Amino acid sequence: MLRIAVPNKGSLSEPAVSMLREAGYRQRRDARELVLPDPDNDVEFFFLRPRDVAVYVGAGTVDVGVTGRDLLIDSGSAAVEHLPLGFARSTFRFATTAGTLTDSRQVAGQRVATSYPELVAVHLRERGIEPAGIVRLDGAVESAIRLGVADVIADVVETGTTLRAAGLEVFGEPILRSEAVLARRSDVDEPAGLDVLTRRLQGVLTAREYVLMDYDVPLHLVDDAVAITPGLESPTVSPLHNGEWAAVRAMVRRDQTNRVMDDLYDVGARAILVTSIHACRI
Repeated sequence: MLRIAVPNKGSLSEPAVSMLREAGYRQRRDARELVLPDPDNDVEFFFLRPRDVAVYVGAGTVDVGVTGRDLLIDSGSAAVEHLPLGFARSTFRFATTAGTLTDSRQVAGQRVATSYPELVAVHLRERGIEPAGIVRLDGAVESAIRLGVADVIADVVETGTTLRAAGLEVFGEPILRSEAVLARRSDVDEPAGLDVLTRRLQGVLTAREYVLMDYDVPLHLVDDAVAITPGLESPTVSPLHNGEWAAVRAMVRRDQTNRVMDDLYDVGARAILVTSIHACRI
C-alpha cells in the first residue's frame, strides 16, 4: 500500500486535496481525520503539518508527500522532488533597506533573517557567498532589520507591497521559484504504486492546462487550420457528410483558447466548440 503524506492545513492543503480528489482518490471530509485509508486505490493518506511532510518522506515513514519546493529544500531531508504540481507558486527574494544593496553577492558579510534558513544557506553556499550569519525567525521577518536583528531578510515576495511599507526593497536574483511538488525519498527504489499516482496527477495537470477544440473546416483549408491546432501529437481529422468539409478535434492550451478560435475563424473554420477535459492519460 502506497503511503502518501498530505499537508493538513495552510495554502498547500486544499489545492492538494482537490488535485488528489480529481485524480480519483478518496479524501477526508472531516479535518480532524489524520489517517485516511483508500483501499480501492491501495493507498493510505497521512495528514501532516506542511513543514513535516518532507521530513517524514526523507525518513521513509511515508513513501511520498505533497509539499512546497521551499519546504522540501529547507527540510534538509533525504527527500527529492519527483513531480511539480503547478499550484501554490511563490518567489523568494532578498530584501533590505531601500537604496542600500543591489546585488545578491553583497549579502556576503551581512546578517540574513529568514524563516527558511536551510534554503537560504544552500542558495548562498552554491554561489560561494559567506554571510555573517543566518538568523532563523518564525513568521513575518519584515521587522528584523528595523529591530537590529539582521541586515538583510530573505522572504516570499509577491507584489512587494508589504516590504515597501516597511521601507524595504528586493534586490538581486530570486533565491527560489517555488511551487507544490510531489516528493519521494532519494536513496530507495520507487515504491509500488508511485507510477499510477504519477500518471493520475499528470493527467489532472494536463486536464487543467488544456481543452478540447472541435471545428469544421473546408477540405482545402485543413492544412492551414491544423497548423494552428497541431495538438499534442496530431489532431483528429474526420470526414463530414458534406464531402467538401472535414471535422477537426485537437487539444489546445486553455490560456490560448480565444486567440486560437479567432485565428481559426479567420482561416475559414466554423462551428468552433470548446470542451473542458475532466481527466486524461497522455
